[in-house]
Amino acid sequence: MRVFTISGSQITETDHLPAALPEPGFVWIACARREFEVKAAEVQAALLHLTGIQMVDLHMADLLNNQLPSHYDYTSQYDIMVFRRLAAGNSDTDLDAPGEPLHEPVRRGGPPVLRRIDTSPVGFAVFDRVLITVHPTGCAVREAFAAKLLDMASPDARASGVRPPSQPADLMLRIINLMVDGYLDLRRELTRQLDHWQSDLLNPKARFNNWGALLDARLALHQLDEICEDQRSAVQDWIEALAIWPEPADMAEMRERELLKVRSRDVLEHVERVIHHVRRLEHSAETAVQMHFSAQSNRANDIMRTLTALTAIFLPLNLIAGIFGMNFEFLPLIHLKQGFWLSMLLMGATAAGLGLYFWRNRYLSQSGR
Repeated sequence: MRVFTISGSQITETDHLPAALPEPGFVWIACARREFEVKAAEVQAALLHLTGIQMVDLHMADLLNNQLPSHYDYTSQYDIMVFRRLAAGNSDTDLDAPGEPLHEPVRRGGPPVLRRIDTSPVGFAVFDRVLITVHPTGCAVREAFAAKLLDMASPDARASGVRPPSQPADLMLRIINLMVDGYLDLRRELTRQLDHWQSDLLNPKARFNNWGALLDARLALHQLDEICEDQRSAVQDWIEALAIWPEPADMAEMRERELLKVRSRDVLEHVERVIHHVRRLEHSAETAVQMHFSAQSNRANDIMRTLTALTAIFLPLNLIAGIFGMNFEFLPLIHLKQGFWLSMLLMGATAAGLGLYFWRNRYLSQSGR
């Protein structure tokens, strides 16, 4: 468990639940999922002490469920956001060591790039002055943003105008934005992998045999599309709920509210970019497969056309040979000394004429046009 106390530009970290809230400021409690399950009673007691309220059992179950799709829910006292991440990592859990990743993660099938995209959910409980996040075990998103948050307290960051989060909702949106951008960092390699498969599929001299990996990629892209749709719906529900929050009391609070709306729309735009990219990759993979089979069909048609033309050339020759092979005593050219050569000349002229005719009509070329 990592606990951060954020008070203006002052950011401190501890490994135990706080005894009181800072004045001013708020607290971020970041837990691994198994760790949160083990310490659920302590977290609820700390919430009751700090805020005077506790999370309902259904929301606790949502935060512990690692199969839940992205969604948004709320009460009059706090908000719940479950957001499935698209980031590098794994979601394996060691039940004997809460909060610690397995030493040997489970191997997954499919392309190497897609194996590195973990879609485990991250849960957020947003109170007025407390943010609780529940992450997969060994979550790189938590560690990356924690390091980034601590850097914001440095003098260099303050001099450059980097502002720490002003409230729990602001911190939640920044973490979600980092989660979405985690997929954007992987898209170049994923695009390169699919482009390589497309080249193999459309190369007439290559024999593409990696159908299992391609099928896994298409299924994974379809799954990513569904996950991104859930993400977009969750963020849209959050934006709609944000619009009906009570009116700000002063200009400073109004400015903070406007910044929240801007950041929410920015997160939604990033999610839509991911959706567009995933759908484009899925369409490209489908198009490559269709073009592959169309090219194979065209090659088969070219081969059949060439074989048909060759059969048509040799058919008159078989007819001539069959006629002169008849068991009749009197046949033309049979008893002539030059009969054999005359028949060969006739057969050669017939074959050459038909070959020239088929060649001029491009029946013997690789393309029929």
